[in-house]
Amino acid sequence: MAMKNVMKATLAQGKQTDILFADDLKDLSSHLGGYGRLVMWVFDTNTAKLFKQLPPSHVVLESGEISKNFASLERILSSALDEGLARDGRIIGFGGGVVCDMAAFASSIYMRGCRLTLVPTTLLSMVDAAVGGKTAIDFHGVKNIVGSFYPASEVLICIDTLRTLSDKEFLNGLAEVIKHALLSQDEELYKFLLVKKNEILSRDAKTLAQLVELSLAVKQWYIEQDPTETMGIRQMLNLGHTFGHALESSSHFGQFSHGAAVAWGTCRALEAGVTMQVTDKAYASGATKLFKSYGYQIDHRIGRGDWIEFRDHLLKDKKKVDGKVLFVLLEGQGKAVLKSIEMPLVQHLVIAKPLF
Repeated sequence: MAMKNVMKATLAQGKQTDILFADDLKDLSSHLGGYGRLVMWVFDTNTAKLFKQLPPSHVVLESGEISKNFASLERILSSALDEGLARDGRIIGFGGGVVCDMAAFASSIYMRGCRLTLVPTTLLSMVDAAVGGKTAIDFHGVKNIVGSFYPASEVLICIDTLRTLSDKEFLNGLAEVIKHALLSQDEELYKFLLVKKNEILSRDAKTLAQLVELSLAVKQWYIEQDPTETMGIRQMLNLGHTFGHALESSSHFGQFSHGAAVAWGTCRALEAGVTMQVTDKAYASGATKLFKSYGYQIDHRIGRGDWIEFRDHLLKDKKKVDGKVLFVLLEGQGKAVLKSIEMPLVQHLVIAKPLF
């Protein structure tokens, strides 16, 4: 059975990404086997275990955020050079968001750009990191602050790989799906999450394939309107991320996974919208309940003694205009706006008791 071409996204510099779905791991392997030897693979310590024997040219990174740095980037570039990878060669990133980001960043700067295939193996990387062309590493404790735009020529998705994820890692990705549901131009994904909750949490393969397709369609809509994030449209995909990244960074990437932080941050953005009379209270309450129903810790509060560190991380956010941090707020379903929030209100939102 050949891989199914689900969608084609047109991204930065008019580059196209083919998004293909594999029926199973065997189908995926036979597709990847067709590349021959002009390739170099990037795995992490989790995805390397999926192979009985690793391909000859490869790098295995330590799994997790700890590997999103210049040292890992240098390892990939050194290996590519040692293997004699030419500009027409291909780097294949096989793993979660960190592997996809690292392989893509390396690919974007190796010989000023070589070919790139991404095989996202986590829900988070399937619906977020692998599609859209953003690449980045963390630098000096700041998340995703150094990077480039470099879309993969193809993204290969195999739902089978989601079976191996821990519940924590699965929910890490599901938060981005729920975020996409709020940003969607229609309510199809939102309703799907409400109606199919049991099938999603029990990881029914057919349901998950539909979920990933619906989620990717939302992301595709935003990135095709604004491939390099210069028109204020693609930035809306950062809903929950300004609050969330500050929480991740101030907890030193330990206590909160990216998805858990985004779920928490989206609920803070909904509260901010209600307080500032931007967001309808009933809509915000319903969306908050949806996050709660999937088990996210959205009532978490920053300790008063941790506020200064949280605020400092917030002020390093990339979404700044004239020195002011901008937050994505929702007017309603699929209607996002960028607004600055006064610091006393931010402090109140992250320290005080939740609104609902």
